[in-house]
Amino acid sequence: MKQCSLLILLLTLGCGVIYAQEKLLSKDELVKLALENNFGIKIAKNQVRIADNNQSILNSGFLPALAANAGGSYDENNQEATFQDGTVRAIDGAETTRYNASLNLNYTLFDGLGRWYDYKRLNEEYNLSELQARETIETTIVQLFTVYFEVARLSENIEVLKETFANTTNRLQRAEYSFEYGQTNKLDVLNAQVDLVNDSINLMNERQTFRNTQRDLNLLMNRDLKVNFEVDTTIVFTNPLILEEFLENGESNNIRMLQAEKNILVNDYVLKAGKSVLLPTIGLTGSYGWNEGNFPATNFLSSSTSTGFSTGLNLTWNLFDGGSGITQIKNAKIALDNQETLMEQINQEVKRDIANAKGDYENRLYIYRLQERNVTTATNNYERSNEQYKLGRITSVELRQAQLNLLNAETSKNFAKYNAKLAELQLLQLTGQLLNVDF
Repeated sequence: MKQCSLLILLLTLGCGVIYAQEKLLSKDELVKLALENNFGIKIAKNQVRIADNNQSILNSGFLPALAANAGGSYDENNQEATFQDGTVRAIDGAETTRYNASLNLNYTLFDGLGRWYDYKRLNEEYNLSELQARETIETTIVQLFTVYFEVARLSENIEVLKETFANTTNRLQRAEYSFEYGQTNKLDVLNAQVDLVNDSINLMNERQTFRNTQRDLNLLMNRDLKVNFEVDTTIVFTNPLILEEFLENGESNNIRMLQAEKNILVNDYVLKAGKSVLLPTIGLTGSYGWNEGNFPATNFLSSSTSTGFSTGLNLTWNLFDGGSGITQIKNAKIALDNQETLMEQINQEVKRDIANAKGDYENRLYIYRLQERNVTTATNNYERSNEQYKLGRITSVELRQAQLNLLNAETSKNFAKYNAKLAELQLLQLTGQLLNVDF
């Protein structure tokens, strides 16, 4: 009796290690932390900022170019000058200095609409970058909840295993008392001891897996890996009527379809911008300049200073560039055709993915409902078996089997619950509604 009690105490201490838990990590807080700290989301947001800079008017080519120039020169020469009247003048070390400064403006009035279509293309590339960032966010959220639900499942499994361990402990105590008073043989005690050790090992393994999964989730949120937390095990499924509305517009809201549409627009603008090589370019130039010169005695002028404006209008028409421009236009047309073909392919794939995801969700949800009923049945079976065991009508092996059936039913129900919710999130992602629902 003392040895058995010591064994129970050691197993209880080994299984009952409690780690300090912080406040509940809600689903909303999970998403908030990920949006702020996740590495992939940070990079995606920076890509959007780059695309935003690219679509700025400063990168459009519509603004003029303004440049300032300045210069100066100094000459020292030995000079001999003969004038028309025959006079000769020789100067050693004749100095000449010249200074100039100007402000020059260049502006393209017309370039065959190339910059206009480039500007439109950059706008669409910015919109495309936003869609790509949204895809990254949606994928990260699904990944987050995959790990979050795993933490929730393990936490519920731990509670189930703790209850199983407690029931086995009570069974061992009853077996020891019965053996002490000669009501049963030693075999029941040994069976209970073996089962208690197995339950303890299962509980310790589940707790270790739980801590590892916690660290995985902390990594995705980019916070201290040592932080412990509790999770919300409540699962609410989307109203079927609302889900049906999402499915009706699923193809048009799908992120891959939206990106394909933007890629077609981008390639269309590339084609239109390429055609600008067939048209002339008209440019405007203007400058304001200052020039000053100081000359030696051999020059007619001792010094001169000039200031003034100058403007000009120029036209450039590349009548033939060797065929490179025409080749670029042809290739742009082919690239646009490829994008349109790719969109047709994506459309078919999205239809298939939504149909498969809908079927998986409905199947997993139905399995979860069945598992709920199975837990009720297994609970009733174990309770009746426990009463029969107390009355001596069944053996400890039969009671253990009923206990294992209940354990398997409860853990299977936990798995089915989170598996169904994860399938729903994947379906919402495909229909483009993942960021528009409460988790």
